[in-house]
Amino acid sequence: MADGNFEMVNATVFEEHHPNNYLRRLADSDIGRHYKSIALEQLDIQPGQTVVDLGCGPGADLGSFAAATGPTGRVIGIDSDAAALTEAQSETLIGARIELRRGDIHTLDIPDDTTDRAHTDRVLQQVAEPTRVLEEIRRILRPDGIAVLAEPDWDTLVIDHPDLEIARAYKRFVTDIAVRNSHIGRQLPRLAVGCGFRIEDVLPITTVFRDVAAADKVLGLKRVSDRAVDAGYLTREAADQWLTHLATEPFFAAATLFIITATRWP
Repeated sequence: MADGNFEMVNATVFEEHHPNNYLRRLADSDIGRHYKSIALEQLDIQPGQTVVDLGCGPGADLGSFAAATGPTGRVIGIDSDAAALTEAQSETLIGARIELRRGDIHTLDIPDDTTDRAHTDRVLQQVAEPTRVLEEIRRILRPDGIAVLAEPDWDTLVIDHPDLEIARAYKRFVTDIAVRNSHIGRQLPRLAVGCGFRIEDVLPITTVFRDVAAADKVLGLKRVSDRAVDAGYLTREAADQWLTHLATEPFFAAATLFIITATRWP
């Protein structure tokens, strides 16, 4: 494909820049609503309970948690990103039952044994020390308190392309560089047990994409490909061939997120 045609296809299919509303947009998508509804069910929140959302971002889950806890419950959203908390403040009914805090989830300013439920959503894949966060979750949970952790394993990512070496190089960049803890989905049951949890359930949620534009909104295909070129995982020619095929031929991709339900034990 000529350079001009490639640029035209690229402009109509792929996003050039990471959107500011990425987290909210994903939460509002069919994909987001599906797995978030499962995570909420697994949390089994009861009226009057205290729920902590670690890495709450723009607050996509806070409203449903507050509704489940009822008028006597309490929801605490914690994030290190001030801009995300500002967005959460503007979109969430903040009051006595929902509290937003800026902080590091590796060191929670919450007393021991005071929380009934804890939740992460695609957060542990990026933190510096997942085990430290799990230890903090266990510390703040009451005995038999429940943690529900929704985290992907990026080694499950498959994208169809005639040249498997290009597809494999793209995924190697994702797992080696793009995502800090790219295999956290498979590791969490073992790590959680090591931190004093009992694993109650592990649910795989596999998302299949057959529309390239929809996949790009979640996967950022061109942005990641460009970074893979800069990092030496792909040549520019291979990346352009990769993106052209994805944009112009029948598309298929899939990836799996795992919802781990764990109980503090003992």
